[in-house]
Amino acid sequence: MPKIHQLSATLSNQIAAGEVIERPASVVKELVENAIDAQSTQVDINVKEAGIALVQVIDNGIGITAEDVPTAFLRHATSKILTVRDLFNVTSLGFRGEALASIAAVADVTLETATASGLGTVAKVKGGELLEQHSAAVRRGTQISVRDLFYNTPARLKYIKSQQTELGKIVDIVNRLALAHPDIAFTLRHDDKLVLKTAGHGDLQQTLAGIYGVTTAKNMLDFHGEDLDFKVSGYFSLPDTTRASRNYLTLMINGRYIKNYQLTKAVIAGYGSKLMVGRYPIAVIAIKMAPLLVDVNVHPTKQEVRLSKETQLADLLAATIKARLAQENLIPEALHNLRQREPVDLDQLSMTLQEVGPRTQDRPQQPAPQAPTATSPAPEPKAFGLAMSELAATPIFKDPEHLAAWDAKYGPKAVVVPQEAKAETPADPVAPQPRFPDLRYLAQLHGTYLLAETPEGFYLLDQHAAQERVNYEYYRQEIGKVAADQQRLLVPIVLDYPASDAVIIRDRQETLHSVGLYLEDFGQNSFVVRQHPTWFKAGQEEATIKEMVDWVLRDGRLTVAEFREKTAIMMSCKRAIKANHHLDDQQAQALLTHLSQAENPFNCPHGRPVLVHFSNTDLEKMFKRIQDSHVARGAE
Repeated sequence: MPKIHQLSATLSNQIAAGEVIERPASVVKELVENAIDAQSTQVDINVKEAGIALVQVIDNGIGITAEDVPTAFLRHATSKILTVRDLFNVTSLGFRGEALASIAAVADVTLETATASGLGTVAKVKGGELLEQHSAAVRRGTQISVRDLFYNTPARLKYIKSQQTELGKIVDIVNRLALAHPDIAFTLRHDDKLVLKTAGHGDLQQTLAGIYGVTTAKNMLDFHGEDLDFKVSGYFSLPDTTRASRNYLTLMINGRYIKNYQLTKAVIAGYGSKLMVGRYPIAVIAIKMAPLLVDVNVHPTKQEVRLSKETQLADLLAATIKARLAQENLIPEALHNLRQREPVDLDQLSMTLQEVGPRTQDRPQQPAPQAPTATSPAPEPKAFGLAMSELAATPIFKDPEHLAAWDAKYGPKAVVVPQEAKAETPADPVAPQPRFPDLRYLAQLHGTYLLAETPEGFYLLDQHAAQERVNYEYYRQEIGKVAADQQRLLVPIVLDYPASDAVIIRDRQETLHSVGLYLEDFGQNSFVVRQHPTWFKAGQEEATIKEMVDWVLRDGRLTVAEFREKTAIMMSCKRAIKANHHLDDQQAQALLTHLSQAENPFNCPHGRPVLVHFSNTDLEKMFKRIQDSHVARGAE
């Protein structure tokens, strides 16, 4: 008797269903994508018991003709590709012809469909077998009801999670599809209760409001960027609106929701140091490209794709987000944050201000530090993080050319007025507001926070975060130079590693050299360091070197730019002043001056805010000098 035999059609379909249909959310995804491909403008999804008892998808698309209904439930039956050339020019969401066959193999399916002309068709398929088909008067479009999912494959039911978990998966996939197609109206009901509803007016921000809430949607920034091959657009949240996971990042390529680690990493890279460690933004990224540049036929669920110019696209995405954020004032409003967390304690705030005491009157203004010139030496790094008496005399960590280049690229843009419209331009246009306010130092709170004022209100600054930002921008420049100025060690540092780590270190020597760190072989698995860059802090040389080597060991793919970035962050934190360190007026004013010259004065390298703003209006509301409208009505 032969040992090799061909599987039956029923068993083949059940195996295929295991690849395509993992859970009820998979059924929802496949059916909704078919509805979108059918040119629907309205898609209604009804589920019961988190999709195990029922998944029903109703659309108003073009429908299926009676003669095509039996074929639609066969494996590899599709209307979306015909030749090999079509496979490399896929513009539809579905194309493999596996969805209906896989679903029907493990469930009880009822199909009701009709085209624009003629009677409709009703078909019932169970366990992969067509039980009946007849004509009926049904509305244009398609309604598919999937009942008793996995009734004939009980082993699959063991891996189904709780109803809350499965419903969450369904809601998540419908959210992604709604964001990818804001021109389609979606409704989702679970056990006859409305879960999600979108308008389908084509406004992505309106769809965002329906999913994430009106407040979140209004505070998201729109963006647009393009090059010769790609167009990217969408919305992303400000750095103070984040989540604890990457699940709120939605990537779409030509209307298809995808998962791609490199592009997700590029979105986060666009924020740079504006994000706190372990926090991720909310973002919806729509990418348009030629279908030839993307291969969608690499996974049965079609959520993973292969891009031919992935690095170029990632660079465009990161640069576009970075440039868009550079135009924004990222100082958080203090009372906005407090309202979301806890009410303002006016008595405590009053006591705190009394502890500060009256501000010094007629404090002399400190002259701004002079930037280094071509003939003067660059500032010594020891001016920050060591003797605080030297803080006020430290030059600004930027040269004029660097600041001019930054302002030209990211500063306020002048409006180009057409020649014919110049006559209508006001004589005195409003000057653009600076990104960072002109702060006047008042006092220090508890040796940790600095209090400053402007005509528009007052600001609280975290002195550690502020100096950390200034230090970071200095070290980022200095590390990039990698000059020959090395400090010789009287006693060389010997480092011992396991053989597996020693191999990686030898392979990544070029990365270490990029920041001026040179490790020489000193035995089979040992290295010796005889010198180090001069910007290493005295007494922390060995710890700094070990930490830098550990980064290389943890991430073998670490680029030179990323390694320099991590090194700059580490050095800036180690060299910054800490909390409970009291500054005199001159030192505090010097710190504010340096901060105002920073490229990004709003966040420390770890993403924490440097300062918060209390506006004059906020203060007047706090002390009831002005009142909300509902309070004012009862005041008379």
